[in-house]
Amino acid sequence: MQVRRRSEDVRDDGTILEFGVKMPVDNNFQHAAYSRSDPGERVNYLQFDPGPEPGSAAWRQTMSEAGVALSQAGVRGVLFVHDSPFTDLFGVGRLDEVGGLKRGYSRGIPGLESLLALMRPETNGLRAADEDLAPPFQNDDRTKEILDRLTGDRGNFSFEYVRQFHQALTNDGELPIVTDRYVWSGCRYHLGRVEAALDLLEFLEGWTRPFLDHHPSRIILQAHGHAGLVVALLSNFLAKSESPTRETIFDILMQHYEAIGAEPSRLERLEAIYRQLSEGNVFKGLVLDVVTYGTPVRYGWELESLGQLLHIIYHRPIRGKGKPWLAKMELPQIAWEVPMVAGGDYVQQLAVAGTDAVPLSPDEVWANEELRVLLEPYDGFERWLECARRGTRCHNDGQCLLIDYQVPPTLSPREHFYGHGHYTQVSTMLFHTQQIVDIFLRNLASKN
Repeated sequence: MQVRRRSEDVRDDGTILEFGVKMPVDNNFQHAAYSRSDPGERVNYLQFDPGPEPGSAAWRQTMSEAGVALSQAGVRGVLFVHDSPFTDLFGVGRLDEVGGLKRGYSRGIPGLESLLALMRPETNGLRAADEDLAPPFQNDDRTKEILDRLTGDRGNFSFEYVRQFHQALTNDGELPIVTDRYVWSGCRYHLGRVEAALDLLEFLEGWTRPFLDHHPSRIILQAHGHAGLVVALLSNFLAKSESPTRETIFDILMQHYEAIGAEPSRLERLEAIYRQLSEGNVFKGLVLDVVTYGTPVRYGWELESLGQLLHIIYHRPIRGKGKPWLAKMELPQIAWEVPMVAGGDYVQQLAVAGTDAVPLSPDEVWANEELRVLLEPYDGFERWLECARRGTRCHNDGQCLLIDYQVPPTLSPREHFYGHGHYTQVSTMLFHTQQIVDIFLRNLASKN
């Protein structure tokens, strides 16, 4: 049996546990470990190179060459998955709920209150004055138009971004690669993400149907931020082996829908999805490759369900202990580092286990708590602080690119979204595409 090693973790009482436990390849909805170990060959360190001006002849030529390489590897579609960067981006709602923020929690830790103020939606400077959009988001034109108006291509795969990507990658439609964007619900708590994973599954079944006649047939999901957590759950749902945890999750959903008096069609849909997954009757002959941008380390990944898995993270190695793969979490210094984006993506660093938005309705609280117990063993304010201090950048599974985008400091959070907004800009499209092609094709070649 193949195994993977997780060398460090956090005890249930919040202390650090050093150990080497062999885990089976099947993830079965296990939570990721917050390891401080060197990822070794799984991580590469890069500096951002803007390359040719977007839209220039050289830029289009390089993108077109990347499209040819992907098409020859069997890629038939690229889907960009995201939500809105203006909601509870750091997940402080849950921290408040478990006790701490409302009563000015600090436990004598200097700088913590300043840090929490930078994380709260009311005081982090991200909320738009004219924002008329709130979760659950719909994957429709109106939602996409509002997001494009509010944020452009910062933390948002805009219409213009996807249009330019498609035109350049396919050389104005000469290559048979379909591109699209998908807005998930943005309900950033366990129940919301579980439901979003099943919604994404249904969308993909319809979206990929035209590709199934081609062999080989691959699609690339590019997921920004919290959308990567939805895709991580999807990978676990797609596990080919029997999964008692998957069955339990569907039982929780069924009980929840029955308790709220959901329409019979909703229950029938849930049963149909469960039957499909249990029988392995999903995406036959289709390979899902995944790229995440700034996704916090939380849910584990089911590698058996995926082709390639790549994590791209904005990271500046500002630690002084010779461990460039770790983020720095030292109080009180971090309170002034965050607005200046001194260490990279602080959403990826801080929105770890223990954070979350609060469920939208009282009816969701029971199901969300049942899922939390199942999916995330770390809960409570102290647990979040401990997990954040671990400084884990790289996910336990997949390749990891730690990239210094060398963005000049600015005092406007809406310019950088605390290091979380650079991934989706047109100016970074070519660089990311080149990295994806190089890594994916190299990995495919090594398997042949």
